[in-house]
Amino acid sequence: MTDRAGGRGPGAGQREMVVDHSAVPRGPIGHGWMIVATFIRLGVLNIAQYRGEFFVSLANGVITLVTQLLGLAVIFSNTQALGGWSPAGLLALIGVHTFLSGLIGLVIQPSLQQLMEGIRLGTFDFLLTKPADSQLLASVAVVAPAQVVQLLMGAGIVAYACVWMDTVIGPLQWLYFGITLFFGVIIVYSFLTLLGTCSFWFVKLDNILVVFSSVFGQAGRWPISLFPGWMRIVLTVLIPVAFAVTVPAQALAGGLSGWLVLASGVIAAVFFAGSRAFWLYALRHYTGASA
Repeated sequence: MTDRAGGRGPGAGQREMVVDHSAVPRGPIGHGWMIVATFIRLGVLNIAQYRGEFFVSLANGVITLVTQLLGLAVIFSNTQALGGWSPAGLLALIGVHTFLSGLIGLVIQPSLQQLMEGIRLGTFDFLLTKPADSQLLASVAVVAPAQVVQLLMGAGIVAYACVWMDTVIGPLQWLYFGITLFFGVIIVYSFLTLLGTCSFWFVKLDNILVVFSSVFGQAGRWPISLFPGWMRIVLTVLIPVAFAVTVPAQALAGGLSGWLVLASGVIAAVFFAGSRAFWLYALRHYTGASA
C-alpha cells in the first residue's frame, strides 16, 4: 500500500491511496489460508507470553513417550511380534498416534471447546458476523502452540522406526503413508466437528471430548488387530481410530493394499461431507443467544 501525492489542479494536495492487490489473497482457498496463518501467528505469540506451558507440555510428552516405550520393552522381551506387528512397526504406530494427538491438542480440540463455550454463553453470535466461513473460523479459533512438541516427537518417532525396520521402505509405501495420514487427519477433524456441532442442541458436551481423548489416547496406541471383533467395529465405525492411526502405520510396516487406501479416502470423504452438512444444518436451526 502506497501514497501518491496529487499534482496541480482540482484536488491538489490530497493523497490518493493505492492498494497492492497482489498481497490480497484471491478466492475462498486463499482467504481460508490467510485466516489459518493469522491464528497460527497469534498462537506463536502466546508461546512468548506463556513459556511455562511450553515446557510443561514438553515434560508431559517426554514422560508419556518413556512410559509407552517401557511398555513395549516389556512386551517384546517375551515375544518377537505382537498381533503380526514387529517392534519397529508398533513404534511407527506410536509415532503416528503421537503426531495426531499433538494435532488434536494444537488446534482442533481447544477450538471446539471454545465453540461449545461460545454457544453456551452467546459469544458465538459474534463469529457469525465475520466475513469468513463460520466452520473454518470455529475450527481454528484457538491455537495451543505448546502442542507442537507432540507433533515433532511424533515425526521423530516415525523417522526412528523407519530406520529401525529391517526392510527398505519403498516410494509407494511412503506415498500410501502420506495419503492415509492426510485422510486420518480429515477423519479425526470431521468426527470431532460432528461432536462439537451437537452443542447447538445440547448445552454441556465437554465430557464427550474428554471421553474421546481417553479412548483415542488408550486404544489408538495399539493396532486394531489386537482387539476383539466387536471392539474393532467400534474403533472403525463409531470412533475412527483404525483408519486414523493403524492404517497409516501399516503403510510403513508393510501389508497395506491399494484398496485399503481407497477405503480410507472414501471414509474420509463421508466423514467430511457429513460434518459439513451437519454444521450447515445446525446453523440453519440456530436461533442465536437472544432468542
